[in-house]
Amino acid sequence: MEQTLLPGVIPEAAKAAQLLQSLGCRVSTAESCTGGWIAQSLTAVPGSSAWFDLGLVTYSNQAKQRYLQVSEDTLNRFGAVSEETVREMAVGALLAADADFSVVSSGVAGPDGGSADKPVGTVWLGWGYRQQGQLRCDAQVYHFDGDRDTVRRASVHTALAGLIRHLERFQAL
Repeated sequence: MEQTLLPGVIPEAAKAAQLLQSLGCRVSTAESCTGGWIAQSLTAVPGSSAWFDLGLVTYSNQAKQRYLQVSEDTLNRFGAVSEETVREMAVGALLAADADFSVVSSGVAGPDGGSADKPVGTVWLGWGYRQQGQLRCDAQVYHFDGDRDTVRRASVHTALAGLIRHLERFQAL
């Protein structure tokens, strides 16, 4: 891969692409608050068809249930913006795709929709992966400051940085 980035290709996406290609792995995405921006960032990298499998924007709870098999009970008990939901999304994105890794997002980008427990800027990110025949996932909550665009942009960069960490860890095995 060239060192010079093409217009529209962000550094984290280029680095993830390089790692995915060198590992011979594929990635899928399932996004809520980022609205497909993670998938767009990855597919902006030329040659992405070799390592990008599927991108889903599951904005509604019904879409999360239908396409990612997030349980209704999980959504009712914990809400869409929760560790439990993001973990189920990460596994669901692996199952829906022919992928080795998944990257998922669910959050409150604003300007409305926040609550005392989950204020605007609360974003859960998750990363699913296949390891020794098992589906595994990690999830982490973030609290980003700023307007809707800033929260979404920070979510994309952080999600891709997390993917890079997971790929580098996988590479070290």
